[in-house]
Amino acid sequence: MTYRHPAEPDFGGSIGRTAEESTTWWPEPALPTGKPNIVLMVLDDTGFAHLGSYGSTIDTPNIDRLAMGGLRYTGFHTTALCSPTRACILTGRNHHTVQMRAISNIDSGFPNMRGALPRSAATVAEVLRESGYATMCTGKWHLAPMSECSAAGPFQNWPLQKGFDRYYGFLQGETDHFYPELTHDNHIVDPPAGPEDGYHFTEDMVDHSIRMVRDATSLVPERPFFLYMAFGATHSPHQAPEDYLEKYRGRFDQGWDAVREEWFGRQLEMGVIPENTQLAPRNPGVRPWAELSADEQALACRLQEAFAAMLDHTDAQIGRFLGFLEEVGLLDDTLVIFMSDNGASQEGGPTGVVDEVRYFNGVPENVDEAVKHLDLIGGPRSHSNIPWGWAQAGNSPLKWYKQNTHGGGVRDPLIVHWPEKLKGQEGQFRRPFVHATDVAATILDAAGIEPPSEVAGVAQMPFDGVSLVPTLTDPEAQPDRSVQYFEMLGHRGIWKEGWKAVTRHRFGSSFDDDRWELYHLEHDYSEREDLAANEPAKLEELIALWWEEAEKHGVLPLQDGVGGDLFGGSQRAGLPSARSRFVYRPPVSHIVSNACPSAGRDFSITVRLTQPVGGGDGALVARGTINAGFALLVLNGHVVFDYNCFRNHSRIEAPTPLDPGAHVIELQVVRGADPTAEAVLRVDGQEQGRTPIPLLLRILSSTGMDLGRSLAPITEDYAPPFEYPGEIETIVLDLTEAATEQDLEAEADAEARASMTRQ
Repeated sequence: MTYRHPAEPDFGGSIGRTAEESTTWWPEPALPTGKPNIVLMVLDDTGFAHLGSYGSTIDTPNIDRLAMGGLRYTGFHTTALCSPTRACILTGRNHHTVQMRAISNIDSGFPNMRGALPRSAATVAEVLRESGYATMCTGKWHLAPMSECSAAGPFQNWPLQKGFDRYYGFLQGETDHFYPELTHDNHIVDPPAGPEDGYHFTEDMVDHSIRMVRDATSLVPERPFFLYMAFGATHSPHQAPEDYLEKYRGRFDQGWDAVREEWFGRQLEMGVIPENTQLAPRNPGVRPWAELSADEQALACRLQEAFAAMLDHTDAQIGRFLGFLEEVGLLDDTLVIFMSDNGASQEGGPTGVVDEVRYFNGVPENVDEAVKHLDLIGGPRSHSNIPWGWAQAGNSPLKWYKQNTHGGGVRDPLIVHWPEKLKGQEGQFRRPFVHATDVAATILDAAGIEPPSEVAGVAQMPFDGVSLVPTLTDPEAQPDRSVQYFEMLGHRGIWKEGWKAVTRHRFGSSFDDDRWELYHLEHDYSEREDLAANEPAKLEELIALWWEEAEKHGVLPLQDGVGGDLFGGSQRAGLPSARSRFVYRPPVSHIVSNACPSAGRDFSITVRLTQPVGGGDGALVARGTINAGFALLVLNGHVVFDYNCFRNHSRIEAPTPLDPGAHVIELQVVRGADPTAEAVLRVDGQEQGRTPIPLLLRILSSTGMDLGRSLAPITEDYAPPFEYPGEIETIVLDLTEAATEQDLEAEADAEARASMTRQ
């Protein structure tokens, strides 16, 4: 007799009553042979001109080495925003189709913006893993709803559930590179060191990337790997080690007009752009450099120096990783795809910012005050972003920025390096129109894998992207695409056979009032000559085609900005922010900002603790960073509350130290006339002091909250982790009054600002 085992009905041997009467059989392991290793490197907010090999004078020798040993694409287009572009490159589908209209922080209430990828759009990691690849991811994720990114999950949208065997990085749109919010595989972890120890996240990320590849290739060398390296640079905050900051002192003193002209000239000389290209005019709001005051110039230069230092430092870490691949003999057979996710950022505003949290809260930065803190920029005590003038220089020769569907938002560097495949092609350019959706198709084609019709039992959407593999060895090859739409935050565009119609939407206005422009990109690379008046029939054809493509790919409904009911999405049952009373029982893992209670309403904190014999200091509640946040501490035995608003501190210190034993500590913050508040501190029912808070911030920080410890310092009084040595029974945070309509509107506005800056 023989039978089939229920768990393995396709068993290739035979099963009798005993092993002696049976035949053994083992399935062949999924070890694909002759497949390349694949590394996908993504920079953040890096403009078309920011790399040395694309025109800039910022030092990027290792990225340039990839370019000189590979191919540079000059017609590569993204979505103009972070999460959407990442959705495209990992799924091969357009971003609205896979529910990522904007950033994953948001669920708009419509199918085009859920903030998570549907199972019908499996990532390339899922497909490659099923085909025998080892899959690894390091760095920025930002493809899960941020409310799901606490230690409570749910975890179905985290990297390990989206096809990656290993993960090390940060789940949100940005992080502090000296005090990062880290996730290792499926759990939240502390940084291994601090800035005083020379720590920087980019170095840590590359260390883990090397370790993952070394483990995989040492133990099973026959198995190819896919590594997705999503760097936090050059997204704000722009932070780098001091020696890199010092290297760029004075490098940009000539100002953004002169630098933009210089980089444009280099682009022409190098052949990056066609010889007939004209430099786009200054964007509205970008002032001539000569008109800036001395303080404005000093601030702008220091902010650009920090940006350049961060890019240079990142390049050095990329060089370290490439050096490792070369050292172990893997570089030649590794396909490296290097890109940026969108153009240079406009979120720094016209002057740039030392503290970007100001922008979150609609608080302009006073330049004359900001210049007093120049030496902080780029270090652990700043959260800076560049001004518009430097952003446009980074997008040379193009107009507008990240978020916009003009060239400055959607045209980005793309480098392909594959020594075994590209012999004889090194250093060449590729000119065709290509799109972020093509990256996934290219990866699968390079691995010899057809996009599957089904993954894990789920029927799959068709790919929108097309493979670029034919273009690798044939300079004349054209991807099989005739049309591509764009939409971001209401800005729209469409490309068809060299023509592009585009409109920059005015927030709050009717979409019917938007003015469309028309360009022939084959003759006008920088979108300088608007042909709308000369070619009305072509413009109407393209506008009509845009609406057709919008319906086809799930773009509708159109919305201003992030759109939708931000609080309708975040206040659903089961999410960590959907309550007014929060009871924590430490120890509790670090809580990301989107899983924290509102910081801009009346709130109270009640801590029940036991002070140890002999005393002991530590953080009880810490939220934010040294730039903005608050902390409830035991410091030198005294209970202290410190509210830090851009280094302006409102502080209460209990006059007497805590005795050993059980205590109840209460903090109450009550809003007054907007935006003020008052804080009152009590210990065991007795008032210890009160202080006015001149500005109660709606959004404190992109860094979240810790209980019984502190990830990042809120004051200069302590160094992390500053763990409280006593026992904390409970910490209860109450939003003491229901949110008013004004509260919700103000918080929605602040959250929208913050969300759009964390891209």
